[in-house]
Amino acid sequence: MTSHTLQPTAADSFGTHLRHWRRHRRLSQLDLANEAQVSTRHLSYVETGRAEPSREMVLRLAERLEVPLRERNALLVAAGYAPMYRQRSLDDPALASARRAVDLVLKGHEPFPALAVDRHWNLVAHNALVPLLMAGAAAELVTPPINVLRLSLHPDGLAPRTANLAQWRAHLLERLQQQIAATGDAVLVALHDELAAYPAPSVSHDTPAAGGELAGVVVPFQLVTPNGVLSFISTTTIFGTPVDVTLQELAVESFFPADAQTAAALTAMASQPRD
Repeated sequence: MTSHTLQPTAADSFGTHLRHWRRHRRLSQLDLANEAQVSTRHLSYVETGRAEPSREMVLRLAERLEVPLRERNALLVAAGYAPMYRQRSLDDPALASARRAVDLVLKGHEPFPALAVDRHWNLVAHNALVPLLMAGAAAELVTPPINVLRLSLHPDGLAPRTANLAQWRAHLLERLQQQIAATGDAVLVALHDELAAYPAPSVSHDTPAAGGELAGVVVPFQLVTPNGVLSFISTTTIFGTPVDVTLQELAVESFFPADAQTAAALTAMASQPRD
């Protein structure tokens, strides 16, 4: 199991929320007091409920603790203040410009695959190439909501067709663990435990050694398809300094061909007529 501490609930006090995040960041009261420029005594009083923090103090502590926006709202509410950061669906008219920006990035990346995911790795949007790569996966894995990590590592998903499965699996689990360390999200903890328990099928395909000239620089994703072994490298794009929970939690994964054969195959796939 992944080691973690349980997240506070809406019924918990501000002090409980604060202590959770301080310990999650492995800071002593003295460390946090110094970073937030408050006295250790006052911070101790706030944690134990003997003193009530101002709204400015709540935000300052949340900033120093690098608390995600969703949890900053929880801190504010626990302290008796209104939440500060809006949380809306990406389809909300107020986020229309953000949605257009995401769609432009996805469409502009064609003929290479790109997709957008939420904080739990559920698929939010994708371009035309992504369904072509998901073909062959079990129906329940490609029925919304589609969890991209589950689809990638499940024995009935893309795992049997991933040429460098052991390498790619270790990379995804490490990324997920880093996200858990940053957010303390219990849903991600459960997802990590689920994925780590999947069997790692032995996959034997005629494919170059994983990594090739990119070894030691990036971890490639090598997928066996009817068009041959496609090798990708990926980048992650996030919104800078968002003030909306949804936008902070949105990430765009763009996959680039790692070799000329992959680029040619993707260009050919993109040109094929589709229903």
